[in-house]
Amino acid sequence: MVAYFPISAAGGGVWRTHNRGTDMPMRGCLSSMPRSPTTDGRRRVLGGIGAVGLTALAGCLGGAGLPAGSSDDGADDDTADENGGPPTVDRSLSKEYPIDRLNEESMDGGPGPDGIPSIDDPAFAPADDPPTNLDGDDPVFGVEFDGEAKAYPQYTLVWHEIVNDVVGGESVAVTYCPLTGTAQGFYRGESEFGVSGQLINSNLVMFDRGTETRWPQMLPVGISGRHTGEYLEEFQVIWTTWDRWREAYPETTVLTEETGHARNYGSDPYGEYNPRSGYYADQQTLFPPLSSDDRFPKKEVVIGARNADGAMAVPKDTLRDRAVIEGTVGGIPYVTVYDGALDTGYVYRNADGTPVEPNGDGFLVNGDTYSPDALPLESEIGFDAMWFAWYGYYPSTEVHE
Repeated sequence: MVAYFPISAAGGGVWRTHNRGTDMPMRGCLSSMPRSPTTDGRRRVLGGIGAVGLTALAGCLGGAGLPAGSSDDGADDDTADENGGPPTVDRSLSKEYPIDRLNEESMDGGPGPDGIPSIDDPAFAPADDPPTNLDGDDPVFGVEFDGEAKAYPQYTLVWHEIVNDVVGGESVAVTYCPLTGTAQGFYRGESEFGVSGQLINSNLVMFDRGTETRWPQMLPVGISGRHTGEYLEEFQVIWTTWDRWREAYPETTVLTEETGHARNYGSDPYGEYNPRSGYYADQQTLFPPLSSDDRFPKKEVVIGARNADGAMAVPKDTLRDRAVIEGTVGGIPYVTVYDGALDTGYVYRNADGTPVEPNGDGFLVNGDTYSPDALPLESEIGFDAMWFAWYGYYPSTEVHE
């Protein structure tokens, strides 16, 4: 594995490879600076019922901007853009910053649009013949639609950040930002998403190639272009490990390294997740967040969720320990439950305050035991995020511990 060391403190700085001694430009340096397809497939009631180096690594640190120019919170009127843009939905999310402020905070990180190339023609292998670089404890991002399960290795997406794919007949984009530790899924319709080369709050800003609207990944609202002020429709992506995912989904396929691009797959320019090191382990950030809070270490993983009620965050380590965590958002009860098989959590709006208790591998609700992804409550999309990034976008977030 190649190790990278920062040798410049300037934005868009230079990194040196330990074993090659070559300097390579990068998009910054480590200075102090309602449809839920994945869960549908496992839903059940239990017990009763490189070669180009880092010059192309821009996804979370971007470039010169774009050329000029389910998550529906109960709304079913998703709208497909007849001009080739992605479908949008009528939804309401917690809004902490006006769009003008978001555009002011958008930062140029190096390569321009598509300087970090998305994977647009992905190739997959069966679970019994995975890529040789993929270890059992390596992180993967899991998606399941209509009985078709796929895994996307983190070590591949760190070089591309967006995969435009079709899963279970749905045209989707699986997206990953290394700097904020966020893996999220979006319906894309006839469009494709690309990496804009811009950052806000250290977070990937995507664009759709149909309308060139820009979309901050974590929000995800259009901030410039035809769909300004509109929201993408999301689906839940599971951050887990390869061993856990293929155990839960034996028929899964896994993204291969046949991406159409020459990259040093198996090497991560930011550090390592298995074991955790480099950027993923230290407390440095590339850029100051929009807002700061020191209740937790900057890189501590929280499971965040947001909707019209507001925003919430659950420390993942605490959820592992307790299995059930309750709290409120805007005065409305919520409950988050832990899935030990996949090492993930699921968030539910629990307006009636229905008791939820652990019961074996499931959870007891109204006398029946349900799997973690299938509680008879109103599910919300939650995803892993580094604390600094989640709070930066959602400073009014309510922490549940």
